[in-house]
Amino acid sequence: MAEARGGIRRAVEDFLVHLSVERGLAPRSLEAYGRDLRRFAAWLEAGSLRRAAELRRAHLAGFSRSLERSGLAPRSRARALVAVRRLLRHLGLESPLDPDLAEAAASPRFEPPLPRLLRPDETVALIAAADPATPLGLRDRAMLEVLYGAGLRVSELVGLPLGGVDRRAGFVRVRGKGGRERVVPLGAPALEALEDYLARGRPSLAQGAPERSEAAFLTRRGLPMTRQNFFARLRQIARQAGLPAERVSPHVLRHAFATDLLEGGADLRAVQALLGHADLSTTQIYTHVSRARLRETVERRHPRGGRRRGAARR
Repeated sequence: MAEARGGIRRAVEDFLVHLSVERGLAPRSLEAYGRDLRRFAAWLEAGSLRRAAELRRAHLAGFSRSLERSGLAPRSRARALVAVRRLLRHLGLESPLDPDLAEAAASPRFEPPLPRLLRPDETVALIAAADPATPLGLRDRAMLEVLYGAGLRVSELVGLPLGGVDRRAGFVRVRGKGGRERVVPLGAPALEALEDYLARGRPSLAQGAPERSEAAFLTRRGLPMTRQNFFARLRQIARQAGLPAERVSPHVLRHAFATDLLEGGADLRAVQALLGHADLSTTQIYTHVSRARLRETVERRHPRGGRRRGAARR
């Protein structure tokens, strides 16, 4: 029994070290992985499994059923099984595991909540509500344009350094979850707003700073912007734009970026790379479209899609 505990426990702990050191997983994600995988290891030990190489489909299916019996919500069960699948892929590099194991650890189906969205005209109204006549307004408009134009997370936006902005090439370089770096291009409106802010807004804000800051976006006192400060400013701008403040958040603009790209015909993999998602399934939530849009697509594109004006009736 000691060998069984050492074997499967060691495999889990080695994998967690791999996620932390080599993959740079964020502390909260690492904590969740550890909780789920140690639960998996304990369940296997209870069945006297000796070595990781002895894993078979029946073990994975049984673990999945045990999660369901325990009363875990579908989302929590899915998260645990994702962790197990990643462990299996890791072990598969070093041991001859059953190639069908990942299928046995399939996640339960559940309907993920759709993100709240702003219509394109509402996004335009929100950005227009930032007054470019003041240094703070120039900053707010630039932050909104970059947030919507690049789909950044709010932590990436407020943490953007001056050195991360390449105005000549037209992109920003951000460091996302797990310390992963990515390059995201900016469109003309975002670049123009950023240029105006850096030329006319930031120097004015930086005058009040107690020390020089490398942050691109500064507060009224010349300090680096914080998530809380930007969130409060965003709610205030939303009210000025005539939008319900509770419908607007930094993440809603990230949702709008992804959805508008996909509805414009962008490739899902490209959107995944722009958003910095490690897993494509995270990006797929943005593929939802309205029923009216689906109906319009079928009616216009399919030979027998629906009613057509001028079509002969039989």
